[in-house]
Amino acid sequence: MSHQPQHDGPAETDLLREQVERTRAELGRTVEALAAKADVKEHVAEKATELKDQTIEKTAQLTGKLREKAGQAADLAKEKTPDQVMEKADRAVAQVRDTALHARHLAREKTPEPIREKAATAAAMVRANRTPLLAGAALLAATLFLLRGRKNK
Repeated sequence: MSHQPQHDGPAETDLLREQVERTRAELGRTVEALAAKADVKEHVAEKATELKDQTIEKTAQLTGKLREKAGQAADLAKEKTPDQVMEKADRAVAQVRDTALHARHLAREKTPEPIREKAATAAAMVRANRTPLLAGAALLAATLFLLRGRKNK
């Protein structure tokens, strides 16, 4: 005596098909969710962007605080510096500026034209090749520093 389930025909078949479709749709959503969780590259990129944004925000905040503190320190230094010292400093700055301007005019008057042209050409080359020249100067300074340290030993 075996019991066989009775089928109601097309209605039960349609119901089973609907259940299969729902199950497939749920399975598809589950697979997509699992794939999203397993996408480590995406998670790393999101975290990196989040950390970058946080760093930019913190840097901006700290920069603002530092500027504020520097302004306060400058104001305090001005308050504490006697007026006579400030006046002397202003006069000294003006005198240095005037002397530099006078020296520039004298150099321009006394320097022959060919030398001025060569100097202008050299200055243009330096401006055009600033980065390699700075790197070379830094390398030279480091080498001299190391050599000096070895001589002193």
